[in-house]
Parts: sequence; C-alpha cells; structure tokens
Amino acid sequence: MLKHAKMMRLLRADLERDLRELAPSSTGGAREEERISVAINADSIASWALPALDPLAQAGLPIEIIVDDQEFTHEWLREGQVIGCVTSLGRALRGCRMEVLGTMDYIAVAEPAFAARHLPKGLSAHNFFQVPFVAFNRKDHLQHEFVTRSFGLPRVMLRQLFVPSSEGQVRAVQEGWGVSVLPELRVREQLARGELVNLAPRHRLPVKLHWHCWNLSSDVLETLSGALRGAAAAALRHEPERP
Repeated sequence: MLKHAKMMRLLRADLERDLRELAPSSTGGAREEERISVAINADSIASWALPALDPLAQAGLPIEIIVDDQEFTHEWLREGQVIGCVTSLGRALRGCRMEVLGTMDYIAVAEPAFAARHLPKGLSAHNFFQVPFVAFNRKDHLQHEFVTRSFGLPRVMLRQLFVPSSEGQVRAVQEGWGVSVLPELRVREQLARGELVNLAPRHRLPVKLHWHCWNLSSDVLETLSGALRGAAAAALRHEPERP
C-alpha cells in the first residue's frame, strides 16, 4: 500500500509538471506528502550525485534525499519508501529496473604528518592494526574490505572511530585522527595539494554502483534517472562489459 501511494504521488508529480508547462500560475508549491524521495549513499552525494540533481531542484521538483550506506539504500526501495536508489546491489528488485552507473574507487589515505609518524612505509598487512580507522558508521564495511582484499587476509579487527558524514570523514583525516578508506574521486584535490597521502598506492577497492527505480512509465522518473545516469557517466570509472 505504501509503494502504491508513492507511485500515485509520482504520477501526480508528472501531472503537475505538465500543468505548470501549460499554465505556470495554476499550481502552487508541493505539499509535504508529495516529496519525490530517493535513497543515495553519502559518498555519492558528496561527490557526483548532488550536482546531477541541481537542475531538477532548481526547476521546482520537490526532492527528498535519504542517505544510507550503499549496501543498504536498496532496503528503502524494497520497503516502498523511495522511488529509486543508488546502491551497490547488482540484482534487480522485484517490480524495479536496474542499470549500472559506474565504479567508485576507494583508497586508503591519511594526513602526511600522521603517515610519516605512524606509517612511514605505508599501510601494509603488518601494521594496519597499529592505527585507528575513521569509518562513516557501524554499517560502513569499506575499511575492513579494503584491508582484507588488499592484503589477502581472511578477517581483520580494526580500531575504528565513527564520523557519520562524508565531509566529516575527510576533515577528521586531515586533522590527523587516523586512516580512512575514501573515494578517490572525493579526495583527488586534497591528494594533489599534498593535504592527504595515498597509503597504499598499489591497492584500491572498486565499488560498482547501480541505479534501481520502479518499473513505471513516468516523465519525472525518466528525468531523474537521466540526470543521475549522465552525472555518473562523467564522474565514475567505467569498466568494459564482458562478453
């Protein structure tokens, strides 16, 4: 019933947009219950996704962005709380369509003085346990995944600090709180300016992102999907499809 109600809102949003084009003065502001809700992971919001939605927000689309970890955003869609989500899930949900957006590469970074003091030879299988890692929250498994995959370890225990903000994570690392596994796209400028250093330049953790949305014919939904698709094409890494 919740999903049905959300679909009706989306169709009503299509109608209201058509009415604005025909008679711009005939419609007022969107009601609170008619928000167009999408779930997007924090790293995408902080890097490529928000600029993609800017033209839609400027045009008056009542967008609500719900933030969650990329491994959990699809649960909002499954429960009917949002019309679409950016997620690492590579399997289409029932009643939804899915498309690959691209790959976001994560790297291990630290503030230069912190790295020189604690990890002068970089991050390795022999010293990762000596430093704290700055994670987004308890759902954030990227720190563990980077260490296990990069160094071929079956399981690791990390000392972690939690900063539930992509911008806050970067700031915490710059202040010397510890090491963090962050999107290369997000810290590219800090690396170029020497404010951060890549602790394991031979290793990266690729996270493939997908856009899932209702399988519904809607101009608003198509516009939203197209905006995210275009921004992802310009910002994310794209791997050739396997035959």
